[in-house]
Amino acid sequence: MSEEISVEVVYALPHKQEVLPLKVRPGTMLSEAIEQSGVLRDFPEIDLATAKMGIFSKQAKLDTVLRDKDRIEIYRPLIADPKEIRKKRAAEGKGEKKDVGEEAPA
Repeated sequence: MSEEISVEVVYALPHKQEVLPLKVRPGTMLSEAIEQSGVLRDFPEIDLATAKMGIFSKQAKLDTVLRDKDRIEIYRPLIADPKEIRKKRAAEGKGEKKDVGEEAPA
């Protein structure tokens, strides 16, 4: 078995994606790799206690043991609720349809 495994820690900003390749020992947990990567120093807004994270788009917990070639993703909070946006768009669409079907005054 190899002495180290390779992982990536990824943090995506609106216009930039930070990808930090890292070598860690087998048995390293997700939280340990994030701390070792230095991403918390570079982006102090990340709060491990509240941030959502995952491995290859599947949500994972801080105590998840990493495997070779894992891609750790730290997710930013949503700025808007997707359900609310869809509801608003649907409501706006209904309003526009009514106008189209109305007859012009004579």
